[in-house]
Amino acid sequence: MEYWFTDPILKGLLPLASASSMRGLSSSFATPKIFMGANVLPEGPALGVTAVNVFSDRCSRKRAFLVTDTIAEKSAAKVERALQAGGFTTKIWNKALPEAPLDNVRESGQAMTEFEPDFIVAVGGGSVIDGAKAAWVHYERPDIPHLGMISPLAPLNLRKKALLAAFPTTSGTGSECTSVFVAHDEEFHRKVPVACAELMPDFAVLVPEFTMSMPPKLTAGTGLDVLAHAMDSAAITGGNEITHSLALTATEMTFKYLPRAFRNGQDHEARFRMLLAASTAGIAFGQGGVALTHSFGHSLGSLFNIHHGIAVGIFIPYVLQFYQSVTDNYLTLCKALNVMGRSDADSLSRLVKKVKGLFTELDIPVKLKDLGLSKGDLNKKMEQLVVYTVEDIDSYFSPRPMTTDQCEKIFHYAYEGKDIDF
Repeated sequence: MEYWFTDPILKGLLPLASASSMRGLSSSFATPKIFMGANVLPEGPALGVTAVNVFSDRCSRKRAFLVTDTIAEKSAAKVERALQAGGFTTKIWNKALPEAPLDNVRESGQAMTEFEPDFIVAVGGGSVIDGAKAAWVHYERPDIPHLGMISPLAPLNLRKKALLAAFPTTSGTGSECTSVFVAHDEEFHRKVPVACAELMPDFAVLVPEFTMSMPPKLTAGTGLDVLAHAMDSAAITGGNEITHSLALTATEMTFKYLPRAFRNGQDHEARFRMLLAASTAGIAFGQGGVALTHSFGHSLGSLFNIHHGIAVGIFIPYVLQFYQSVTDNYLTLCKALNVMGRSDADSLSRLVKKVKGLFTELDIPVKLKDLGLSKGDLNKKMEQLVVYTVEDIDSYFSPRPMTTDQCEKIFHYAYEGKDIDF
């Protein structure tokens, strides 16, 4: 199967387009309209304009199609009640699956076509939101035969039929604030990232209550996705002062509030701050880029069925060490986390120790072998792991180009928990 990110022309153009010299000529910055807080969906009289008021003003036909799964269905029901009170006709589609399989999002798009909404509402974790974006493309552009062939350089011409809102129920992907979705091609066991500015939701609604039921393991996994977005975006060179500042802020918030949310899921402040951290990191990496944490994590997660947040998070220390020979951006992370040392090398060592310490606090392994992978299984799939990692779109944005030999070596080092020394 050919994908847009394996096109050799695009492989050459995208790193050039993300270079600071090119971005300095012309770039933009965008976010959804964000509503946040414990009372953004009031069930009684409210002061001022509410989120539903804004939705009603923008959607003339008031037909809302809600994409969710069986886990987030309770939250979706609350959103549905608010929309119905605002005059919307609604339909809940609760069949979204983890990792947004291509066949599943195609089915969702068909259901949208039958209902003909002018408002699509995703209520769920990152997979649900990504799946809703993918289904939205099917609904708006039924002429596109395969999502994996959508070029980031070609317009999609969305919003001729519907607007999009996202209500995250986990604090992880930040998909509510990005112009990206990642689907899963089950036939080839491969992540399919799709990027287009038009995929940015029109509205992001952050309701802390919706994240309160996450169990500790899911809280940790989704939180590490936030950390990977934030730290990788801060460490690479594709962003600007705005995205870099947001990445640092999200990093600080994650270290401060993720352990609290992990220990006590009913800690309202920690849940709210982690929602903000996820969206903040989403804005940062969505427009400033993310690199090797995600290219490694995408391939590992796909081939070994490892939770996305853990798969990308576990590579944070190793890619920071790999980058350090070409960029000292990691020093801004050291300053933000107050781990500056006597030298740059000492600072990086302290930063890596800080990250691994957080993993320990969250009961997350820092070595691939502690995820339950055998060395034999890793070696058996190594060729495929390397191809998927090197071809992954996020590898193009690494400040240090990575060879296939280096890629394989990093997998072996991460398996044993060894510091990158090359």
